[in-house]
Amino acid sequence: MRSAHVPLVLVWTLVGWSALALPAVPQDSKNARPRESRVPARNGELAVREIGSGTAILVLHGGPDFDHRYLLPDLDRLSDGYRLVYYDQRGRGDSTRVRPEDVTLASELADLDAVRQAFHLDRVLLLGHSWGTVLALEYAVRHPERVSRMILLNPAPASTAQYRRVRRERLEALGSELDRMKAIAATEAFRRGDPEAVAAYYRIHFKPALARPEDLERVMTSFRASFTPERILAGRAIEDQLMKETWASDGYDLLPRLRKVAVPTLVITGDHDFFPVSMAEEISRALPSSHLVTLEGCGHFTYLECPAEVRRSIDDFLGRRPATR
Repeated sequence: MRSAHVPLVLVWTLVGWSALALPAVPQDSKNARPRESRVPARNGELAVREIGSGTAILVLHGGPDFDHRYLLPDLDRLSDGYRLVYYDQRGRGDSTRVRPEDVTLASELADLDAVRQAFHLDRVLLLGHSWGTVLALEYAVRHPERVSRMILLNPAPASTAQYRRVRRERLEALGSELDRMKAIAATEAFRRGDPEAVAAYYRIHFKPALARPEDLERVMTSFRASFTPERILAGRAIEDQLMKETWASDGYDLLPRLRKVAVPTLVITGDHDFFPVSMAEEISRALPSSHLVTLEGCGHFTYLECPAEVRRSIDDFLGRRPATR
């Protein structure tokens, strides 16, 4: 495992989840037309969005109660040099509604494989953000021969022990803000999935996860794009199901199994992420062929907060020379 600490000169869930100008979205990305389709999966279909050309990257969104829209438009910056394939995980976003009990870790991985096959990707390059990194790692453990490389953005806990440690530290750090979150979560509006109440909750939740306050509203705007009561309630129920198999399970621990995954992996984290750098380091150390990049002045949404540095790290990892702009 190699590690790099990158300075920027120019610059999860507790109860259930720049001052300087940012680089403009490349013109090619602005002009690229997304292509939407649906992939058949057990008991329904998965909504897929594809944009760009070149090396295909299968994108795994976080949550697990969210859908891919929160990654837009910022992650689309990569589409001027790569072919991004996003999909809404089972029961979320525009994918077919299913019973929460029909969503399991096994079904999540089967759905990922269905998208891989639908796009004829014999060996797939996976990019996961937050919870999406858990899916990427689980898939690579089971099917290393089907994965060419992995990019883990702001990795989520890979074990129950990591989750409990982070949760404890977060509870202590929130102080009185935790009381505000609990008060919001106790309201009828929050319980019925009212977007305004849920946004107020997440605004407090994610505030410590970003290095610059002005980026918080950008993140909240991206989340609000898919907030509806139906989606919020469906996402919550699915998250509860997946938690039972992962972070809420006493024996959950991916780390020992990662030592047998020789897939080249890029791990990118930020020094302001509410998932501590030490956790990303532990995940990276467990992977035999990994490279860790820690971005200074960046939090849990590195692709949004530090797009130029994330792009440079990805280009270097994939051996691509960026086009002159």
